[in-house]
Amino acid sequence: MGAHASNTSRIWKVFIYLSVLTIIEVALGIFKPDALFHHDFLSLSYLNWIFILMTIWKAYFIMWAFMHLEGEKSSFRWSIVAPMAFLILYLACLILIEGDYIHDVFKYSSIRWIF
Repeated sequence: MGAHASNTSRIWKVFIYLSVLTIIEVALGIFKPDALFHHDFLSLSYLNWIFILMTIWKAYFIMWAFMHLEGEKSSFRWSIVAPMAFLILYLACLILIEGDYIHDVFKYSSIRWIF
């Protein structure tokens, strides 16, 4: 009977990696560098793109580490990761498009902000 290997060091490495990514996101959110915040790409600031991509990366890494995808075949990994990444990007785009539309309606029409 083989001894069970401890995953304590693996868990700490994942915790530290995800903590560093989260700290970077929070720092960017607090300081909002002008070079990233005031320049746009596809009607969205570079800073927002960084947040979206880091969120997708963290979600992928969580699945990689805690769903044990690192030991699976590449095709199986992609069958899980690709729909997740697509749906997150799709949802983010829908929310941003609708939010921009509502902002423009209140800013440029006769309807005024009531909140």
